[in-house]
Amino acid sequence: MGLVLLALAAGVVQAQAVPPAASTGQPGRVVLMDLDGAIGPASVDYVRRGLKLAAAENARLAVIQIDTPGGLDASMRSIIKHILASPVPVATYVAPNGARAASAGTYILYASHIAAMAPASNLGAATPVAIGMPTPATPAGKPESSGKGPDDAMTAKRLADASAYIRSLAQLRGRNADWGEQAVRESVSLSAQEALQKNVITLIAKDVPDLLKQVNGREVRTAEGNMRLATQNAELLVVEADWRSRLLSVITEPSLALILLMLGVYGLLFEFSNPGFVLPGVVGAICLMLALFGLQMLPVNYAGLGLILLGVAFLIAEAFLPTFGVLGIGGVAAFSIGALLLIDNDVPGFGVPLWLIGLLAVGSALFILVIGGVAARTRRRPPAVGVSTLVGATGELVEFADGEGWAQIQGDYWKVRGAEGLRPGRRIRVTRVQGLALQVAEDIQESPAGA
Repeated sequence: MGLVLLALAAGVVQAQAVPPAASTGQPGRVVLMDLDGAIGPASVDYVRRGLKLAAAENARLAVIQIDTPGGLDASMRSIIKHILASPVPVATYVAPNGARAASAGTYILYASHIAAMAPASNLGAATPVAIGMPTPATPAGKPESSGKGPDDAMTAKRLADASAYIRSLAQLRGRNADWGEQAVRESVSLSAQEALQKNVITLIAKDVPDLLKQVNGREVRTAEGNMRLATQNAELLVVEADWRSRLLSVITEPSLALILLMLGVYGLLFEFSNPGFVLPGVVGAICLMLALFGLQMLPVNYAGLGLILLGVAFLIAEAFLPTFGVLGIGGVAAFSIGALLLIDNDVPGFGVPLWLIGLLAVGSALFILVIGGVAARTRRRPPAVGVSTLVGATGELVEFADGEGWAQIQGDYWKVRGAEGLRPGRRIRVTRVQGLALQVAEDIQESPAGA
């Protein structure tokens, strides 16, 4: 009896020693996301959707394969919040060979439960940059802030905030907090081998299957407690970007946002200059709304946006006012400077190429001057609607007596006045308008011979 109890106790202990995730004996699922390019609003939506799918599928692990030059601070922090709150462990994997996790990518790597890199990849250069104006270069060996002036104070605040943030992530995951702070303050970078030696990452893997093989059996702490990873022979579930992520990615491309902004202005200007076309106004309004949606998600300098609108206003005024090119030149200059300042080019992966700015400036000047010129000439023409347009029109006299009668002109019946000799059935021509009556005379050219 004692031997039986002893055997039962040993079986219970052995059963408790088996990790819950591995006890089923069935291969689980691993969700794979591919985060390539600058970190922005589209990246947040993609990662959020991928982690939600991982939780719904009860996945053993969510892998974010990343290759990024950096991106927006707000988007980076949103992604990190989703990772920290995820019930499914997250492994961020810098791959393929030649990839990098610079700037915002370094923070995401530090926040993940598992930090992995391909052999020929790198991370670091996590110094934050100011949004709105280019950050002046700091000479090597000189401190970032000397404590003099508002710019130095703002730089010190940004560095202190970013340093504390990455240090807190490092302490949470048990990684090298000192190097993380150094990456923020000094913009240093590491190769994969150096990162492994300095306890910045968890492991080096040649590909995703190798990563899953190496992390199998590791214990990590998630938002719902400790979990033993069981990724051996796991089924890979690749998350593709949906229409929303693709739309966000397109709209928040700075160059396209600027083009949409100008198309919106062009469309509304054309509609206001030529009321009734409808299509230019509809297209312009849609483009303008999409542009404003994209711009509110980007690091926009509102002084640049104001200069763009001011430049467009100058170009419109040039088309209507005799300024001999002064407003036109000022409009092109204001537009070009505004486009340069519109997007903060210091944020990695975001910026507007100079050739596009030049092309839009020239195109805007030509378009607005041509359309404005046409509109101005149209305004100087005599009215094309109303009774006055009937002068010169011909018709047939229906009835006539004592100098007055009725005639059919352009399909309508009009009261007419004319000489006593006019007779019904004759062709007449309108010579002028007298109130609501038309002064007419016999149309000799169209009257039948001998009538």
